[in-house]
Amino acid sequence: MLRVATVNVNGIRAARRRGMGAWLEARCPDILCVQEVRADDAVLADSVGSGWHIVHEASGAKGRAGVAILSRIAPTSVRAGLGDFTGAGRWVEADFALEGDPGLLTVVSVYVHTGEADTPLQEEKYRFLATIRERMAKLAADGRNVLVCGDLNICHREIDLKNWKGNLKKAGFLPPERAWLDQLFTEDGFVDLVRSFTGEQPGPYTWWSWRGRAFDTDTGWRIDYLISSDQLAGRITAAAVDRPPTYDQRWSDHAPVYADFDV
Repeated sequence: MLRVATVNVNGIRAARRRGMGAWLEARCPDILCVQEVRADDAVLADSVGSGWHIVHEASGAKGRAGVAILSRIAPTSVRAGLGDFTGAGRWVEADFALEGDPGLLTVVSVYVHTGEADTPLQEEKYRFLATIRERMAKLAADGRNVLVCGDLNICHREIDLKNWKGNLKKAGFLPPERAWLDQLFTEDGFVDLVRSFTGEQPGPYTWWSWRGRAFDTDTGWRIDYLISSDQLAGRITAAAVDRPPTYDQRWSDHAPVYADFDV
């Protein structure tokens, strides 16, 4: 079995201080993708402890973004950055050797802009999404297994957002953003692993505001994904969101998402 998890840590120092270590020990992922690291290589390594192979792209803007892939198994190749967004702390790739055919797995950790409707920030988000789709198609073209993990800052459908009626004109639930996911899952043949495994039901949400009672009332957004090529999706044995049982047990405003594969 191979277990892959992803989580936006909302700052690796804060996540460690709030209890991320206990979750890591309990869930034991073989590969962990993290977003919003907001730290340098040394701080990241210290925060997660020993025994990890780490590929990390920090953001050029101090204290912002940053993505990494941590693995208990050594990658055969790593790549940081994506096109014009290289150096922004938003994209890293790592290749792993698997048994069987195809024997190559490419894992991606990605952090997409939050955006803001009708502003240049949203145009930047759309430009990044277009670059991502092009790269995903290129990765899948040679038949390898592809697994894209991370915070996309988009809810796909109404069941992915508790208060969808109040967010129809807000970034994260805009028609072009949702259409981009439609294209990935229909035209491009990628699979939303959590949705395919849990079926048609509200959520499971992955982000809740720290403010008010959003977590207690489960007023959340499903914006963190594990997206795989079709052949890899056929090997899945489990997929879930690790929602903490109580508010005071949260160590990020996001919950980890994980999947198990028979490889």
